[in-house]
Amino acid sequence: MPAVDKLLLEEALQDSPQTRSLLSVFEEDAGTLTEYTNQLLQAMQRVYGAQNEMCLATQQLSKQLLAYEKQNFALGKGDEEVISTLHYFSKVVDELNILHSELAKQLADTMVLPIIQFREKDLTEVSTLKDLFGLASNEHDLSMAKYSRLPKRRENEKLKTEVVKEVANARRKQHLSSLQYYCALNALQYRKRIAMMEPMLGYTQGQINFFKKGAEMFSKRMDSFLSPVSNMVQSIQGELDAEADAMRVSQQDLLSVNESVYTPDSDVTSPTINRNLIQKAGYLNLRNKTGLVTTTWDRLYFFTQGGNLMCQPRGAVAGGLIQDLDNCSVMAVDCEDRRYCFQITTPTGKSGITLQAESKKEYEEWICAINNISRQIYLTDNPEAVAIKLNQTALQAVTPITSFGKKHESLRPSQNVKNMEMESDKIIPKELSTKPNCTELIVPGTPIQFDMVLPATEFLDQNRGGRRTNPFGESEDNKNDEEDSLLQQMFVVRFLGSMAVQSDDTNEVIYEAMRQVLAARAIHNIFRTTESHLMVTTKSLRLIDPQTQVTRTTFELASVTQFAAHQDNKRLIGFVVRVTESLGEESMSANIFESNTEGEKICYAISLGKEIIEAQKDPEALAQLMMSMPLTNDGKFKLLNDQSEEDGAIPEERGEESEA
Repeated sequence: MPAVDKLLLEEALQDSPQTRSLLSVFEEDAGTLTEYTNQLLQAMQRVYGAQNEMCLATQQLSKQLLAYEKQNFALGKGDEEVISTLHYFSKVVDELNILHSELAKQLADTMVLPIIQFREKDLTEVSTLKDLFGLASNEHDLSMAKYSRLPKRRENEKLKTEVVKEVANARRKQHLSSLQYYCALNALQYRKRIAMMEPMLGYTQGQINFFKKGAEMFSKRMDSFLSPVSNMVQSIQGELDAEADAMRVSQQDLLSVNESVYTPDSDVTSPTINRNLIQKAGYLNLRNKTGLVTTTWDRLYFFTQGGNLMCQPRGAVAGGLIQDLDNCSVMAVDCEDRRYCFQITTPTGKSGITLQAESKKEYEEWICAINNISRQIYLTDNPEAVAIKLNQTALQAVTPITSFGKKHESLRPSQNVKNMEMESDKIIPKELSTKPNCTELIVPGTPIQFDMVLPATEFLDQNRGGRRTNPFGESEDNKNDEEDSLLQQMFVVRFLGSMAVQSDDTNEVIYEAMRQVLAARAIHNIFRTTESHLMVTTKSLRLIDPQTQVTRTTFELASVTQFAAHQDNKRLIGFVVRVTESLGEESMSANIFESNTEGEKICYAISLGKEIIEAQKDPEALAQLMMSMPLTNDGKFKLLNDQSEEDGAIPEERGEESEA
């Protein structure tokens, strides 16, 4: 038999969101099993009812066969042979009726009764334990909330002792109920297999016994099938007994732990604190403002992932980003007369989130862990050793404040990334030797723009009064430019991101930008994209809003210095644009898109546009180019590999309308 999924009893006490999420899977499985069991029971009861009806029908048939003799037929002469034959048939039917009655009784005992017992005993037990576990969990949450509200100063020792005892009792009760609930759910995985096969085993054996007197060969064939099924049921029953014994022993071991496991803040005077953590996870109280002067505290599960602080509510499949910890500051604060509160401040000095730990040990370890992560120690080759070195002389965890100016200064292209060292208690990793050219293409830490913003000048043109608005959102100048263009090709694209680059000498800069944009979207859970129509002409690349036909942005084709499609994902396309700033300095940016068509088609259109630009300088070269390429009816270039209908690009009607 395949292995059975089980809930780990050791994780019942921690009650983490991961355990709750796995528990919800088991609960969903139990709910599905309950619904299916009810449907299966209805079907089996229908079979049993039909068998009882068969018994009554055969009994009635036998009586009717005997009643033939008592009928006063006007033409009943010569019916003696028929009557004797019907008497024989009546005896046969009576014998069959006895077999049908035995079969009905056997179906009731071996098919219907086991499934009813499984529903009333096992499924009801799981439902009851679920309710008890929910009550114990709610009681524990209420006691923890009461414990969290204990004042920091002038504590009433008697009140504190009562509250701590209440928390310990609630936690012990929740632990016991969760262990019982987990054990019942684990056992249900075995019992449901038995409950599904045992009734059918009884049904089949009853049918075999019914036909055995008249169909020995049939029974022999079924015996060879039923024997392994019976052995399988016995094997599963043996596994269930062994697993029940193991869970019973494990439950006793887990319940025999020290009392400090249930008591929060059990060692206040001298807790053992690990100040070298670069990862941390556990429950914290998060302060939320509900009004101008009112706040609420929510108990949530927090964990660190790289340089991010994540939060995962109960029942959630995965956590979400709540704070970027790089270059942040963390410090202890007094907040609403609560104990063990600390606040995370952003690099700009803006107050971030306020959290509360449940014990002094958790309080100090969280501060130390966030302090270490904010220095970017997790990016070094040996983060544990670096953390030990930085914290060996620290008396308390306080993050050094790194100025906002220094943070941005570290991102300037003129900085030598290969020689970065530790400055002002901030660890900056050296460049990996496996990719020596990455920093020459894109500066590490370069911000990525994920939204396509409508230019302000075009926004003013759309809202300028006293001027007729073109229904396509285009000015007459743009329309005339498009009519004069020898190439017009439309593609459906989705903007993924853009970022500044340092070089446009090779296509590798586009591949690196694609990698960083896709990685940043995955890390920050950014799935929204902006769809546009990319119009390729001999003068520019225009991104048009598909709803309003307003031009979002325009790139001069002459300023596009590099363009390439992804080597593996053919729908990814990127190009580098070089523009001159107001002060005369040149800047380069890589723009990454996902297209409905193959990226090579867009690259081909851009390449053709550049060829036309060069050919327009020489009339003879332009004539030769026009002779070598197919043209539309209005004398414009037509792409040979245009498969708009198959690739989901702009339909042919839309393309002709844009070229008109």
